[in-house]
Amino acid sequence: MGLIFYIMGKSSSGKDTIYEDILSRKELGLKPFIMYTTRPIRAKETDGVQYHFVTEEKLRGMQQAGQVIELRSYQTVHGVWYYFSAHGEFIDLNRHSYLALGTLESYRKMKEYYGAEKVLPVYIEAEDLLRLERAIKREKKQEHPNYDEVCRRYLADQQDFSEEKIREAGIRKRFSNNEDRQVCMDEVAEYIREQLQLFPG
Repeated sequence: MGLIFYIMGKSSSGKDTIYEDILSRKELGLKPFIMYTTRPIRAKETDGVQYHFVTEEKLRGMQQAGQVIELRSYQTVHGVWYYFSAHGEFIDLNRHSYLALGTLESYRKMKEYYGAEKVLPVYIEAEDLLRLERAIKREKKQEHPNYDEVCRRYLADQQDFSEEKIREAGIRKRFSNNEDRQVCMDEVAEYIREQLQLFPG
């Protein structure tokens, strides 16, 4: 039985870096659980790496087949673009385990679709001041820093990842990324290794 390990956390908690590190550890044998989008592919993007790029017709077909797990739409100057998670032809839980990255709400939808025994949360946390300092430092490097957006994301995360919502999602275990990031990544890798041994494919 394959498992889906779902990494999540507030912005600037370090979850993206941890996701890339865990995915690179070949001994874990995890495949990326990649989202879909109907937006056009951009320069330097590769289909099946950043996203699976599909048409709206393909999206409708997957909806009719009951494959769409969660769906979000965004109104852009180019029209409506859809981003969604789906159990498509690239997912085979009979043969593989996967690593996913997303929001708390997306994790809940994934758990409802596959079952709590197959979707295991990996919640990354860091102290609020540290996250804010990291976000500002990262934003400073942009050509046109947008500190308003940093503050917006920070405040939105306080609601999206409230303690009540974390409890409701059934998340008990947390991984601290306050100090040595390597230690946090190793702890996450060891947890995944233990779970894979408990539920061998």
